Amino acid sequence: IGVGEMKSMSAAKVEVASVKTTDEIIAMTGDFVMNTYGRLPLSLVRGEGTRVWDAEGREYLDFVSGIAVNGLGHCHPAVVEAIRRQAGTLIHCSNLYYIESQARLAKILVENSALDRVFFCNSGAEANEAAIKLARKWGKQNYGGERYVVITARQSFHGRTLATLTATAQEKYQEGFEPLPIGFRYVPFNDLEAMDRAMTSDVCAVLLEPVQGEGGVNLCDSGYLKGVRRLCDQRGALLILDEIQTGLGRTGKLFAHQHFGVEPDILTIAKSLGGGVPIGAMLAREKVASAFTPGSHASTFGGNPLATAAALAAMEALLGEGLVEHAARMGALLMEELRGLQDRHAVIRQVRGLGLMVGVELGKEGLGGEVVAACQRKGVLVNSVHGNVIRLLPPLIVEEHEIKRVVAVFGETLSELGM
Repeated sequence: IGVGEMKSMSAAKVEVASVKTTDEIIAMTGDFVMNTYGRLPLSLVRGEGTRVWDAEGREYLDFVSGIAVNGLGHCHPAVVEAIRRQAGTLIHCSNLYYIESQARLAKILVENSALDRVFFCNSGAEANEAAIKLARKWGKQNYGGERYVVITARQSFHGRTLATLTATAQEKYQEGFEPLPIGFRYVPFNDLEAMDRAMTSDVCAVLLEPVQGEGGVNLCDSGYLKGVRRLCDQRGALLILDEIQTGLGRTGKLFAHQHFGVEPDILTIAKSLGGGVPIGAMLAREKVASAFTPGSHASTFGGNPLATAAALAAMEALLGEGLVEHAARMGALLMEELRGLQDRHAVIRQVRGLGLMVGVELGKEGLGGEVVAACQRKGVLVNSVHGNVIRLLPPLIVEEHEIKRVVAVFGETLSELGM
């Protein structure tokens, strides 16, 4: 390549880097990025605490938190410093070698849960994939080759890999990807009798979310998880709890299953674990974890120095700053304010949730998108699932005045829409 050509290439790169407006970013995305997301016409370029700013400098109060990823808020100083320090020291070395921050993070997770061993990966889907593989391997080691079925609940969401997509018992996510892997069975959520009937001798595990996030913020009924735990113990199956969205303080306890008085055999977490850096983890009891031996499962990037340094700082902040307890208090306030709004707006069918994971079900199908767009115009970011459920996932650092502002904007929006 000649000098002139090199200069031309450099200029082209500078030109790409100089794109600033939302319209330019949208156009470039349309030209070069696969069309797999239904995006809002908004490009976020900066965040701090509970707030974000778009390419034009407009400020928003963020009650989506990157879909529960930014639990500590945007750019928590401890996480930023940990990333900066680690990036200048060692970013990656692979699991061919021992990694100090990985070991320290595993220790914190084990000491603050009822599990004994940790496998690190890069996402929630990978954590669930690892859990499914571990459950099958454990089942075959203990019962033979026919013990491989995993039961999941309708309206669940467990990921986008082929196995976790199949575990996700929602046909809209599976359409077009058939044939799906075998070995999954679906039951209605909160139906203990259906679970009892489904738990035949070929079942190695049950995989459930304590609160179904993508399914519409659906909570377990009182006693349901205990009943499932009892059935698993009776039938010799494992209980896997997917706490990718509900875990790490989101519901007002470190893990959502602690609200229900049960302990899983396998636990999956991700989302807020890294303070914004991609990382997932699968935790298991010793008797189950031992089914994995060297070569059974792996991840090139899983638990690398950069990701675990960020997650270690995030966990220390979460536990050290009292954010789990704060989330419980702020969650109670958010529910109280929203139920007050429900008294004034008949379109609000139900307010449900745990801690700072709240869903507002609207009585009109398809209204969710209109509400999200209208709130955005007023400087508030919320999310819609299932077309008519507004999902609120503020950072755990959210304060009372921010909650009241969002609820006020939500109420104004419903009034303007004639609801």
